[in-house]
Amino acid sequence: MTTLRIATRRSPLALWQAEHVAARLRAALDVTVELLPMVTTGDRLVGASLAKVGGKGLFLKELERSLEEGRADLAVHSMKDVPVTLDAQFEIAAVLERADPHDAFVSVRHARFADLPPGARIGTSSLRRQCQLKSLRPDLEVVPLRGNVETRLRKLDEGQCDAVILAMAGLERLGLTGRVRERLPEDVCLPAIGQGAIGIECRATDAALRERLRLLEHAPTRSCVNAERALNEGLGGSCVAPIAGYARIAGDELALRGLVGDPDGIRVLRGRCTGSVADARAVGLELAAQLERQGARALLAAGSQT
Repeated sequence: MTTLRIATRRSPLALWQAEHVAARLRAALDVTVELLPMVTTGDRLVGASLAKVGGKGLFLKELERSLEEGRADLAVHSMKDVPVTLDAQFEIAAVLERADPHDAFVSVRHARFADLPPGARIGTSSLRRQCQLKSLRPDLEVVPLRGNVETRLRKLDEGQCDAVILAMAGLERLGLTGRVRERLPEDVCLPAIGQGAIGIECRATDAALRERLRLLEHAPTRSCVNAERALNEGLGGSCVAPIAGYARIAGDELALRGLVGDPDGIRVLRGRCTGSVADARAVGLELAAQLERQGARALLAAGSQT
């Protein structure tokens, strides 16, 4: 029986995702699966701003090195952490069906985002979240908050902030939905590109494995993620820039909403574009062009200097 080795980060959420993929692989391919947990550069730089030290691609480097060196056959990622452009020797061979892509408002004392008192401290290190929340509530104090889900919840419980914003998908996967006070609507916090979707990366030259992994592919999620990532690509953005994008499919039509803003939420650009599911990438690039005509490039360039 074939043995497949999965490279994964060591965080509880990353291990859950790797175990989930392992279970799917065992069921679909009749293989044995081993996990290769590792600490990435992004994990080690827990006190630093990702925007300043290299972005979320820092979570992939060690995993990809294990693929390159043959120590692992696959790597499992949250698609929101995957850079727009991968090295040519790697490929996202399968994207699994997406979980809830929305953000969650978590607080000990406050039931909803709207209930936060003036000057409340809200924990997040996401410029996308910060941009949108500050645009609605300029009075809020944003508290930089990195670390795994459990670490962020502990800091909330210790009183380091009044609320935190976390991904619904991560809380669901860790059995922590009891902590959710409000599922934030898209008009409050448009999701991150690729949020809620799990991707499986492998070597581009491993054609046989890529073919087998197609059994795990969820085509509608792939189309949505492709449109969202094309939006980011068209804007020349990164995984940490204040860019949001979320696509939905209805029949043969794909509708993509996008947002670009400055970190302080003083200026926020929004747009929407629709098209055929088969033209998902073109929809994303068209929305990028639409936002670019509104001044998105200049806004992102100005934000990168702060």
